Amino acid sequence: MSSTKKEKNQLLETLIGIFTVDKGKIKVLLMHKKTEPYKGYWILPGSVLNSDETLEDNVTDVVCDKLGLPTMYIEQCYTFSNLNRDPDNRVVATSFIGLIDNITLVLKRQEKDDVELSWFDINSIPKMGYDHEKILNKLLDYFRKRIINSNILKILFPSDFTLPELQKVYEDVLNIKMDRRNFRKKMINLGYVIDTGDVNEGYMGRPAKLYRFNEEIEERNIF
Repeated sequence: MSSTKKEKNQLLETLIGIFTVDKGKIKVLLMHKKTEPYKGYWILPGSVLNSDETLEDNVTDVVCDKLGLPTMYIEQCYTFSNLNRDPDNRVVATSFIGLIDNITLVLKRQEKDDVELSWFDINSIPKMGYDHEKILNKLLDYFRKRIINSNILKILFPSDFTLPELQKVYEDVLNIKMDRRNFRKKMINLGYVIDTGDVNEGYMGRPAKLYRFNEEIEERNIF
């Protein structure tokens, strides 16, 4: 009696969507593909998993070593296992989101000559290789769900901010418009933000009050 042995060789990879806030806009970091397949396209940063490392170790190494970025908040999201994800190999991908504030990014980023990176507005994403556009859209959906019922945005605002700045980010991510007074009332009444007693000096017009996130607030639905 004969039996057919199925092929079980496959690769595991990590892919990460790294987000920051730049001038009120949420941006994601993409990498330019220099080799085939998909040469010239943009892709999510990632790496094939080695046999002696965890997914978390792998994606951290990608961030620090390959991309030259400092330690950041990382959260595991989805796994993608479509058979035709990669034209050359059978590859299963586990995706993550990474969050880093712009100040830390500017101060601690190390330039890497062997990799071409660029930040893109989440509403102006270039053509992407593999199934990375689909994966990025899923990561954005995940991010949207997280920011409406948690205080995860405080990672992107470690220092003081104005409420219009915060509102602009919510509008950008959720792709909606909010009434300024209602937004301010909701943030304050929920105890989500705390008035620092300071104002934002050096700008045209009336100085705006500065707030910071309430570190002790429990996660709850904001909208």
